[in-house]
Amino acid sequence: MSGQLDESLVRPGEGRWVGRALPAVAGAVGADVADAEDARQALGLPRADRVCIALVDGLGHANLAERAGHAPFLRGLLGGSAPLVTTFPSTTATAIASFGTGLRPGETGMLGYTVRNPATGRIANLVSWTGLPEPEQWQPAPSVTQRIAQTGVPVTSVGPARFEGSGLTRAAMRGATYRAADTPDERVDATAAALRRPGVVYLYWGEVDKTGHHDGWGSWQWGDALGTVDAHLRTLARRLPRGTVLAVTADHGMVDADPAQRWDAATDPLLSRDVELTAGEPRALHVHVRAGADPLVVRERWREALGEHAVVVTRDEAVADGWFGPVRDGVLPVVGDLVVAMRGRATVVDSRSQTAAAIGLVGVHGSLTPTEMYVPWLVTVL
Repeated sequence: MSGQLDESLVRPGEGRWVGRALPAVAGAVGADVADAEDARQALGLPRADRVCIALVDGLGHANLAERAGHAPFLRGLLGGSAPLVTTFPSTTATAIASFGTGLRPGETGMLGYTVRNPATGRIANLVSWTGLPEPEQWQPAPSVTQRIAQTGVPVTSVGPARFEGSGLTRAAMRGATYRAADTPDERVDATAAALRRPGVVYLYWGEVDKTGHHDGWGSWQWGDALGTVDAHLRTLARRLPRGTVLAVTADHGMVDADPAQRWDAATDPLLSRDVELTAGEPRALHVHVRAGADPLVVRERWREALGEHAVVVTRDEAVADGWFGPVRDGVLPVVGDLVVAMRGRATVVDSRSQTAAAIGLVGVHGSLTPTEMYVPWLVTVL
């Protein structure tokens, strides 16, 4: 297949995408931040002196719509709402970096769960921040939270203690005052306390994604995790001051992998030939070929092996087709010689670099399918 995406896949767009959410929040509270007012109008966010934006990791628009029986509070906001489009890859490190900075992945350098670090030639992890330089060096652009705070509007980030000062937090969400809150009740308390005064709170919720990876988004466990988020967001809504705007979104959706449609790049004779390493994730891969190998020849082998289950393009094709948005020079070698977007429920793993537990995950994401790419944008004035 060519680099052109057909109508069954979602092209990362320029309009209603996750990178406009925080600029829209800036516009809502009157912070003088670039693109703020245009983003506010585009995403339909009303003006307010207090805004809470909650990001539920892994809660795709289609996932929520299908399992909405577990989420009566969010279901009440779903009708009439229009989703946002996330990034490619549709994965946490990439999407939250764009959410936090308002920039495309090609500008942030946050191009997957793992990437090849050009300085070392080795795989680096953008979630655990291993094998990488300082976050401010890898992703030097200021965050939207940083720019809002510089206007004098208080900005608070509420999330697990382990994320305070982490590499991903520094790369994507620097500038906010961090409030560690590990349990659901602690998150509600911390958010409500911060919004006793005017300002912005970014509230992160990770359990839905974690449950989906281990049990699948179609499982009863996922439904319970969604129900827990929903109940606590409803409680939060009751505790916030009148006139507060509450917006709920996500970083990506999720599909349940089909083990019968799984390839191993380490052992498959077509996929392994002339490949130095693969980075990314099983639904969206950066394939780095060996020195001297022809990427076009390797591309044809991957197309032969994966057939209709994947779109396989070269780096130049992916960049020209806008998969990552504008790509700055320092980021270009982070992109694989080949870029692979999986279709349906298919995956490509790599047993050279991935553990058995990672290979066996049920819920996966990263590709360009509507289920992975569309995320909710639910807004209410309390």
